[in-house]
Amino acid sequence: MELDRLDREIIAALVEDARATYAEIGQQVGLSASAVKRRVDRLRETGTITGFSAVVAPQALGWTTEAYVELFCQGKTKPSDIGVAVARFPEVVAAATITGEADALLHIRATDVGHVERVIERIAAMPFVVRTKSSIVLSRLVDAADPTGRNGSAISG
Repeated sequence: MELDRLDREIIAALVEDARATYAEIGQQVGLSASAVKRRVDRLRETGTITGFSAVVAPQALGWTTEAYVELFCQGKTKPSDIGVAVARFPEVVAAATITGEADALLHIRATDVGHVERVIERIAAMPFVVRTKSSIVLSRLVDAADPTGRNGSAISG
């Protein structure tokens, strides 16, 4: 589906504040609330907008321990299969295929090192995983998602 300027502006407004009303978005983009609703409905129907979610501070869940885990998979494991498998773990907050020896890199958040270990054990038990290599985060030096440093990064203001 080809997005026009208004679709892009509506999407940008929703990304900035998914709780904004159609009237508020309409005021920003120059449309009526009903026109915004029709466009949002169409964007949802076509799969351009796949859903709305709450972004929760990991600290609120007590998930203050982070780890990066490299996955080494057997044979020609498809990236989509890896993605589906690791998406079942709420502790996996990001996953990507990477260059180098490993097939994928997972970003895990958990309550403590023991929790990280249990998650890695469950991931390592998946049939296509040959081995894992993990690194625990000691402190965040830069967090582009939170330039203020309020979410646990080591930046001070």
